[in-house]
Amino acid sequence: MAVFSSLADKLQETFKKLRGKGKLSENDVNEAMREVRVALLEADVNFKVVKDFISRVKERAVGVEVMESLTPAQQVIKIVNEELTNLMGGVQSKINFSSRPPTIIMLVGLQGAGKTTTCGKLANLLRKQGKRPLLVAGDIYRPAAIKQLQVLGQQLNIPVFSMGNQKSPVDIVQASVEHAKNFGNDTIIVDTAGRLHINEELMGELISIKDRVKPHEILLVVDAMTGQDVVNVAESFHSKLGIDGLVLTKLDGDTRGGAALSVKAVTGCPIKFAGMGEKLDALEPFYPERMASRILGMGDILTFIEKAQANLDAEKAREMEKKLRQQQFTLEDFLDQLQQMKSMGPLEDILGMIPGLGANKHLKNFKVDEKELAHTEAIIRSMTPEERRNPNMINGSRKRRIAKGSGVSVQHVNRLLKQFSEAQKMMKHLGGLKKHSKKGKKAGFKFPFF
Repeated sequence: MAVFSSLADKLQETFKKLRGKGKLSENDVNEAMREVRVALLEADVNFKVVKDFISRVKERAVGVEVMESLTPAQQVIKIVNEELTNLMGGVQSKINFSSRPPTIIMLVGLQGAGKTTTCGKLANLLRKQGKRPLLVAGDIYRPAAIKQLQVLGQQLNIPVFSMGNQKSPVDIVQASVEHAKNFGNDTIIVDTAGRLHINEELMGELISIKDRVKPHEILLVVDAMTGQDVVNVAESFHSKLGIDGLVLTKLDGDTRGGAALSVKAVTGCPIKFAGMGEKLDALEPFYPERMASRILGMGDILTFIEKAQANLDAEKAREMEKKLRQQQFTLEDFLDQLQQMKSMGPLEDILGMIPGLGANKHLKNFKVDEKELAHTEAIIRSMTPEERRNPNMINGSRKRRIAKGSGVSVQHVNRLLKQFSEAQKMMKHLGGLKKHSKKGKKAGFKFPFF
């Protein structure tokens, strides 16, 4: 499920109509803005935010430089892109690290928003940036909260400071600061208690921690899928506690995106991170300009490159390129490539980051069948190394053995072998993505051999 997919579809369809026109009249712009307005409201964007957004875009879009330009539709899209970016904060909002360590980051929010898991994800992300984080178990009320944080710490090999549930959260957090100084931890990430709803008891405790240790960052963790509730929760926390930014969890499951588009405009608090999955490396810095580009089908090549650099082995990539040129690509190579691609995240999201593919009508309804990919992987793993390198040797009895070993039918094995054979033929004619994908469409290939 792609981020903002329903909103993206509607906006891209609206601008497709504009592109079909030569010069734009004021009526053309007004009609397009009406459709954009409906799309934003359906995406659960705050009504006042939508009204102000449309007003700003319309004011700029009916200007002389747009109406008299050679490509007015592109100019309008550029304006919408810039205004969407501004709506979400304009530029990336980073954590304010203290010049005198340790930096104290306090995570707050309602119960069930994903605070504890986000603590682990944030610690993991900051460690990759060269920090030495310490996780602090400050939620002494929720059963198993301390244990959950300790398990996350073990999985990530990141230290966890805990004093059980007998001490007050204020005392625990204060003690953790001394611990961090003694053990060389330059960043403290505090997991705090949540409640099912905002109440005086919750806020009183959080204010006490804030007053005692004076955190450098207070981040509110909210579930993106709760829509406009995100904005209401953010307003309450900000007015009572004062927050420096938000972490939107489950943004990968939010096809509407209203919370992400409303919260900065309504509260003034920027989104600093976005949870994009359940894995412990699925927390990303939030870049407004990149998100706006993805919504408008322009791709997000910078995030794609960063993911590739972080997850793909450069030496293996060069080796693979050489094999492709020399037409020596085997099923063993494909298995390796598949595993590297999977490490970058959901494949539908990866495709959406590539400029041109997000808005490509042939790929609009393209769904990556993760179950089919799992079958493909199981089939290849059930082959001997020799069979992977030379699929032509796989006869009937070998196919039956492979099918049994991978838990699929012989037809599944036949289909994979046929697709691989056809893909090898196509590799002789690789001439750019556009040409390649046309050939795939004509031949009726399915992913991964498109």
